[in-house]
Amino acid sequence: MSTHDLVIRNGTLYDGSGAPPVQADVAVDDGRITAVGSVPGQGRREIDATGCIVTPGFVDIHTHYDAQATWDPYLSPSSSHGVTTVVMGNCGVGFAPARPGDRATLIDLMEGVEDIPGAAMHEGIQWEWEQFPEFMDALEKRPHAIDYGVQVPHCALRVYVMGQRGADNEDATPDDIARMAEIVRQSLRAGALGFSTSRTDLHNTLQGEPVPGTHAALDEVFGIGQALADENAGVYQMALTHLEMDENFKWMRRLAETIRRPVTFNLQQVDQRPALYQELLGMLDDCREQGLTWLRGQFSGRPVSVLMGWRTSANPFTGRPTWHKLFASAPWDEVYEQLKRPEVRAAILNDTAQGLNPFETFVANAFHKMFPLGDPPDYEPGPEDSVAAIAAREGVDPREVIYDTMMAQGGEGLLYFPLFGYSTGDLSAIRETMLHPQTGLSLSDGGAHVGAICDAGTPTFMLTHWARDRRRGEQVPLAFIIKRQTRDTAVQYGLMDRGLVKPGYKADLNVIDFDRLQLDPPHMRYDLPAGGRRLYQGAQGYVTTIVSGVPIMEDGAPTGALPGKLIRGHQGR
Repeated sequence: MSTHDLVIRNGTLYDGSGAPPVQADVAVDDGRITAVGSVPGQGRREIDATGCIVTPGFVDIHTHYDAQATWDPYLSPSSSHGVTTVVMGNCGVGFAPARPGDRATLIDLMEGVEDIPGAAMHEGIQWEWEQFPEFMDALEKRPHAIDYGVQVPHCALRVYVMGQRGADNEDATPDDIARMAEIVRQSLRAGALGFSTSRTDLHNTLQGEPVPGTHAALDEVFGIGQALADENAGVYQMALTHLEMDENFKWMRRLAETIRRPVTFNLQQVDQRPALYQELLGMLDDCREQGLTWLRGQFSGRPVSVLMGWRTSANPFTGRPTWHKLFASAPWDEVYEQLKRPEVRAAILNDTAQGLNPFETFVANAFHKMFPLGDPPDYEPGPEDSVAAIAAREGVDPREVIYDTMMAQGGEGLLYFPLFGYSTGDLSAIRETMLHPQTGLSLSDGGAHVGAICDAGTPTFMLTHWARDRRRGEQVPLAFIIKRQTRDTAVQYGLMDRGLVKPGYKADLNVIDFDRLQLDPPHMRYDLPAGGRRLYQGAQGYVTTIVSGVPIMEDGAPTGALPGKLIRGHQGR
């Protein structure tokens, strides 16, 4: 009787194809799946999955672990949510190529766009590269628990080629474009998974200026895209201003037709034009009908949301002088004691906000879109749960509700502000986008926005909310949800060796106690280099997460094994 490296027994298998589940064993040898079904041979190690579901490892294609990957082998919290592969280098920000004199500039860009503490990056990143392939080599030398792929970021590329002209968003010359395209070609040959850029007014430097490449002319956009076409490799990922999506669609479509490589963009519902996402889905339908499947929208599995508390990047009192002076003048324990005093409470509530831009003013005063997050966290609350509704029922000012919510749990209480995807007060727009054949799950932003957004737990939310717990609308079959974040995301980036539980595929697997699966409430940690803060959300119910046949997490705790690898380019089965 044959012996296997690992056998998972008696699980309910969701194989990633979208097919209905079956009872099956899974055998693994040399990091690959070798048998599925009834496995008679013994395993050197066996996992009893009775009462559990077995799935492929989750593939998260929109993260920002570019800095964290240089110091954190677990790329947490993603590895705590069943994620076995991540793609980073999104939205045009990153750290290669980079001359020594530009390193501080790139850190400032990452801090400004992705809200990662600059001090943590200055202390944590050990610079060992200039060219992009050297960056890949440096990452590859460091041990990791999960697999990771990288993309060439436009901001770093522009600064490297054009210097201050690139940082200042001056137009690129033909020679500039040719040099950028050649660097992208070299990077793709070294194994980069694509190129990313930002063209959204939400991404700005610490000084409030648009990041490099925001206003790049289309000859630059297409010139760099041609590098992907020349190599027949890579994804062209972009972040665009939401309200201008329909205006940009024509040239995005032309780009996809020209380079015949995947072109992907953020597709979400926004309050200013709540029906725009449906118009874009219709445009994607037209593309598909004409055989153009290269152009795809990226959707988020739950609303992109700002979390607000006393110690987050912002809260509704941030612009008030009393709060600002208090928070800046003392350690947190002393601040918390002051916040409990009635006279301090009254002073903050009665203050007038200063120095806020229109967007910050909107977020600070849109009480109908603020909700106490609660435990367990509720990401689809009803209008009756809003700060505005609570204040009306209690006959108090909404700001009093906000203050008391943030004072809960020893001053760690959080408000949930769904920024995109919640214009109708529920998740119907996200569900409609999720079911469209030319969209892909994305935008978890793992490793980024650590002081305000905590969406790296989206893979767990996808399973619990959409397939089990949703009450304010239709659910989605679990087999579909698993396919969406395994095989579908893997295929979008050419990772054809993973995302399915079938013989010959990479043995990246999850054993999950689905009945027990749940998200922990987000909380603030101070575990980044230099004591940097980050919002962190864990999960319960992951029995085992396996990468290349090796368990890396058991019951939520790392095993110490670090089998993760840098992904270099397209992966055949």
